[in-house]
Amino acid sequence: MNRPTTLIPRIVLSCLAALSWTGAQAADVTITADRLLDVRTGRMVQHPEILVRDGRIVSVKPAGSTPAGGDGTRIALPGMTLVPGLIDMHVHLDSDPTYGGYSYLEYNDRFWSALAVTHAGKTLDAGFTTVRNVGASDWNDVGLGQAIAAGKVRGPRIIPGAWSFGPTGSHCDSTYFPPSMEEKNPYNADGPEEVRKSVRALRKYGAQVIKVCATGGVFSRNTEPGQQQMNLAELRAAVDEAAQWGLRVAAHAHGAAGIKDAIRAGVTTIEHASLIDDEGIALAKKHGAWLSMDIYNGDYTAAEGKKNGVLEDNLRKDREVTEIQRQNFKKAHAAGVKMVYGTDAGVHPHGGNGKQFAVMVKYGMSPLQAIQAATLNAAEALGRNDVGIVEAGRFADMVAVKGDPLANVQLLEAPAVVIQGGTVVKRELP
Repeated sequence: MNRPTTLIPRIVLSCLAALSWTGAQAADVTITADRLLDVRTGRMVQHPEILVRDGRIVSVKPAGSTPAGGDGTRIALPGMTLVPGLIDMHVHLDSDPTYGGYSYLEYNDRFWSALAVTHAGKTLDAGFTTVRNVGASDWNDVGLGQAIAAGKVRGPRIIPGAWSFGPTGSHCDSTYFPPSMEEKNPYNADGPEEVRKSVRALRKYGAQVIKVCATGGVFSRNTEPGQQQMNLAELRAAVDEAAQWGLRVAAHAHGAAGIKDAIRAGVTTIEHASLIDDEGIALAKKHGAWLSMDIYNGDYTAAEGKKNGVLEDNLRKDREVTEIQRQNFKKAHAAGVKMVYGTDAGVHPHGGNGKQFAVMVKYGMSPLQAIQAATLNAAEALGRNDVGIVEAGRFADMVAVKGDPLANVQLLEAPAVVIQGGTVVKRELP
């Protein structure tokens, strides 16, 4: 039965009013540890005492300088170093790399929705308290994010992109099937006006970031990573339309020409950026575009891809771009281009997100710079002032490790404690 649309605002307002009156305010929480990494300065704050109220940080002070709350909870983490909750800017929570090639066709569409719940929990346990999901089928990331926000399942805060899209036949289209099967991305967009319409539809149903495919890719069929597949006019239409609705745009772009047009169009983050050239690096620096370069996952694909059923053509493309991408990461970082932390989890197993820190350090970053990419920088690229830093006003999202992550960044591959909104959601202590 169709519900009268005029009743919807009244129903929503009634629900919101009811929610605003449910339960008393939560008691204060005080978190202490041996050290806290200030990601703005790289300085270690010794013996911090962090006061949390209703999931947000009230103050960060030296231990003992603030009286303990009478009935508040105390989370004591002796011997531990606190780091802000980590942010992965490129994940696919409804993807599983153990299903490669055509093997995923054995399963119902809703199979992937169910797997996403487990993947979200693994991601949270890995210390990633916020993720940007840039591409999901069937609105899986939108629904999952709502379930997490409602407290029904465990997982990170999700900035959903819903369906990523591009032109007909592009990396974001369905490219594995013959014409008799009529498989296609429902948001394919050919020309600026179709691009605008797709942006509007995606935002309508819950997308909080727009993901477009400017070039071909590794894991599609009949596309090459270097091919430009959206032109400048289409990319500008995506950025302009998204901006009108208060959204930012991420562009899948391996090839040099597509990267440069995406930057010229005003895209906020360039995903992969594998084949970026010197002109592209200069443009990124000039326009302030962020690069999100997934320089870990090639190791996983090389080791496990064939066993997982990945087709040889896709393995070939991965071999061709992996080391070039890493060298270009090193070059772009040395040139001062802004970087964020994006792993493409779903191409490699969820929960292994932290393995990229060591690879970023191997290819030119200091441990602090790698951590900043997943905290301070990521929050800025998202346009958010409520995550990414342990300071007053932001969500009380933190991870704790035994030791100094500035001396050994691999400690962040498996944090002992994860705190989300002032609540311990994972604790592995002796």
